[in-house]
Amino acid sequence: MDCLFCKIIAGEIPSTQVYSDEHAVVFKDIHPKAPVHLLIVPRKHIISLAELEEQHDGLIAHWMRLLPKIAKQQGLNHGFRTVINTGPAGGQIVFHLHIHLLGGDKLSGAGFDD
Repeated sequence: MDCLFCKIIAGEIPSTQVYSDEHAVVFKDIHPKAPVHLLIVPRKHIISLAELEEQHDGLIAHWMRLLPKIAKQQGLNHGFRTVINTGPAGGQIVFHLHIHLLGGDKLSGAGFDD
């Protein structure tokens, strides 16, 4: 598979990981849009949010509980933003589902690409 995030998860491409468990890997975005800009990526290759199925419910629940924990670990005590770009028209560039976690400053504007 020629997926950038699958290669990062496999350790074939270096990344600055801040968290890892059996379901997800969290690493710093190489083109940050905020002082803290992390990517939360499932270990399992799922193309996008539009490809989620009932079997992924546990993964999504895990992520929703994980996001505030990671934010707190990163010092984002006054809030943070999460973004999921879905499909080419939604700004998705890497076709492996991921959530952007941003913070560390008062964030303005909603638009940005992967």
